[in-house]
Amino acid sequence: MRSTGRTRRGLGLTVSALLTTSLAAALLTDPTAAGASSSAVTDYSITVDPDRAGPEIDDAMYGVFYEDINRAADGGLYAELVQNRSFEYDAADNASYTPLTSWTETATGGATGTARVVNDAARLNENNRDYLRLDLHGDGGGAGAGYGVTNSGYNTGIAVQAGKKYDFSVWARTENPTGTPLTIGLHTASGSTALATPLRATVRGDRWTKYTGTLTARATDTTGRLAVTAGGGGTVRLDMVSLFPRDTYQSRPNGLRKDLAEKIAALKPGFLRFPGGCLVNTGSHKSYEAPGWERKRSYQWKDTVGPVEERPTNANFWGYNQSYGLGYYEYFQFAEDIGATPLPVVPALVTGCGQNKATDDPELLKRHIQDTLDLIEFANGPVTSTWGKKRAQMGHPTPFGLDRLEVGNEENLPDAFFERFTEFREAIEAKHPEITVISNSGPDDSGVTFDRAWELNRAAKVKMVDEHYYNSPRWFLENNNRYDSYDRQGPKVFLGEYASQDNRFSNSLAEAAYMTGLERNADVVKMASYAPLLANEDYIQWRPDLIWFDNAAAWGSTSYEAQKLFMNNVGDQVVPSQASATPSLPSGPITGAVGLSTWATSAAYDDVQVTSADGSTLLSDDFSGGDGKWTKATGTGSWQVRDGAYVQSDTAAENTMVIAGDSGWQNYDLKLKATKRAGSEGFLIAFGVKDTGNYYWWNLGGWGNTRSAVEKATDGAKQTMAEDGTRIETGRAYDVRTEVRGRQVTLYLDGKKWGAFTDDKVAEPFRQVVTRDKATGELIVKVVNAQDAAARTRIDLGQGVKVRRTARLTTLQGDPDAVNTATDQPIKPSSSTFDGVDSTFSYTFPANSITFMRIATRK
Repeated sequence: MRSTGRTRRGLGLTVSALLTTSLAAALLTDPTAAGASSSAVTDYSITVDPDRAGPEIDDAMYGVFYEDINRAADGGLYAELVQNRSFEYDAADNASYTPLTSWTETATGGATGTARVVNDAARLNENNRDYLRLDLHGDGGGAGAGYGVTNSGYNTGIAVQAGKKYDFSVWARTENPTGTPLTIGLHTASGSTALATPLRATVRGDRWTKYTGTLTARATDTTGRLAVTAGGGGTVRLDMVSLFPRDTYQSRPNGLRKDLAEKIAALKPGFLRFPGGCLVNTGSHKSYEAPGWERKRSYQWKDTVGPVEERPTNANFWGYNQSYGLGYYEYFQFAEDIGATPLPVVPALVTGCGQNKATDDPELLKRHIQDTLDLIEFANGPVTSTWGKKRAQMGHPTPFGLDRLEVGNEENLPDAFFERFTEFREAIEAKHPEITVISNSGPDDSGVTFDRAWELNRAAKVKMVDEHYYNSPRWFLENNNRYDSYDRQGPKVFLGEYASQDNRFSNSLAEAAYMTGLERNADVVKMASYAPLLANEDYIQWRPDLIWFDNAAAWGSTSYEAQKLFMNNVGDQVVPSQASATPSLPSGPITGAVGLSTWATSAAYDDVQVTSADGSTLLSDDFSGGDGKWTKATGTGSWQVRDGAYVQSDTAAENTMVIAGDSGWQNYDLKLKATKRAGSEGFLIAFGVKDTGNYYWWNLGGWGNTRSAVEKATDGAKQTMAEDGTRIETGRAYDVRTEVRGRQVTLYLDGKKWGAFTDDKVAEPFRQVVTRDKATGELIVKVVNAQDAAARTRIDLGQGVKVRRTARLTTLQGDPDAVNTATDQPIKPSSSTFDGVDSTFSYTFPANSITFMRIATRK
């Protein structure tokens, strides 16, 4: 998962009636656009060559990537219902956090006391340092008096189901020589209704002891609160306050939330990549040790195994705390449960995700390499080995069968990364030649970092390279043939993270169209996983996401349904096939108005000129007459004419676009002067603006002023057209020129050519691939029709092929704007049969559909 320090979405507003009218006209001529006639039919052909053998498809072709983002672990897959159970939350995790976040003090019967979180010598252990100290001031004479704390759980509260059992535990100690009575209750948010019969226990002795019990829910509720109340006087200490549903996935203690785990298992993933992602290689690489330990550390596997009360805490990169209750042992166990190959990712000591620092510490590097060797021993070693014994003590004497491992994630410093990766690789291959060591190519699908990383990987004959990219749906339609030209003898590709930028069905169609290209190139692309996997709807750092949930329900996005269809119907071998292209796809020059914008930056613009190719002036503005030629498109930022320039002064505002001109402009030059005044980035020069979701902009000094790129936005989703490492200096006036000719764009900075691109790729909406299921003898014809026209298709299975007349079909079809939600899943698979199969036959694939046709062959 990559982080650029910002999330750039569509601007969301229409510039003017003129631009809106222009866009509407364009949609009417574009068969891939929403609004085209659903009654239209386009003719295609698919020709299959069953006598030729395509590439074999690995069993691990499709898998899942799990990262603790969007509260995917605590409050998500990890079944613990108590938030901040060990009082370890801190402002270092999130500025709003305190050690008592999610807890409130409560008193009954006139009792009084004080509650405070303490870190002193009385702590539970050195890895679990904070605990709750309750100083009890007496019962006030009331019946049932007590003083304590109540936990609100996640989302709307603790969700319980009538008749289900919930296992409670707490570590406690008391200074009261006669003991301290505890009452554990479960009630609604208002406190008016008890959801279970209370538990009672007496804490005895001033040594940490674990107390357990079971609550049985009387009613179903999603707003539950867990109350722990102490009676009497003196001091009682509490830590690791826990409530677990008895009914976890595979009924495991310290287990996984059942509905989420079942959603993942239903995908039948070939591999499980874990634990990230950005949290693997960001922060300090030092260990959790006193004194002076780092709160924000890279994910280090040894912190996450052993008894849960002895696992240290960490600040999650995505802005919250992670408890490590869900750790490496649980990941390996889950992979085994769902039949997936485990694929752990370890830090390479070069931070990514916007941090971009190389740790130069030979001893620390040596320690992390040894930790990685120990990880392999933990996974695969005999019970007589040090770490194999640890695995056995946790309950799994049989090895987990690890055969691949990834070092690093999305590093933007390819040379520094590869130097350290090489040391990991050499050490691992020397001791464990059976392990495939996976490298990566940075955070994007192209660019300087990508090219250099691939150069290094090829030269070193690395076995597999992990590629990541998140792009617009149009990019996925345009790049189906991306891997057709990859070197068949070079490193194999692991597409570890990808998705198009939204959760509508149109995104799923584009992704599915792209997946036909992955399968066609199964000799190069050996593994692929959509990302991210999980999203708690109340704690979102990233979207789109595959599976959504709240505290009581889980549902698959439209992309989940598409991924599931592919993952459950992979086949064993590609059968070569060809399809005709869509006739008369739209073409023509880049057209649109011009714009200026900023992102977390103040900038000044002056001397804006737009001239046509014949030299005539379309726009000239030195701002001596004000800003009347410009429309504030987004409503953000503070734009004013100052000292003869057009200035955006709000350094906190994001995407402040203003627009001028005509949506019909084409073949023009845009020239201006731009000066960064303050802030974290540079400036944005827009051209080809149709509306606030469809445009190009030259992003100079973007991504925290670490690089520059031209991005193309289509319905708000972006793709990169050209980029380099240009950074922008504060206070310096830059001469910027953009030359648009047809679909060719050339860009100049201070009179020198910065870059160029031609935007001429075709967004082909009709894609297909054919595979063979050797176990059943079936041909699986997979067709994606990502347009509003039905696809009337002649299918030729080849001469001499004997097939059964009836094929089994599974189809996803619906409105391209459809979104699956907790209460409505308009996109779901439908099953049917088709009785007209022959060696040559016709079938009409519905508009906006994904269809898998399983055709039985006869000897």
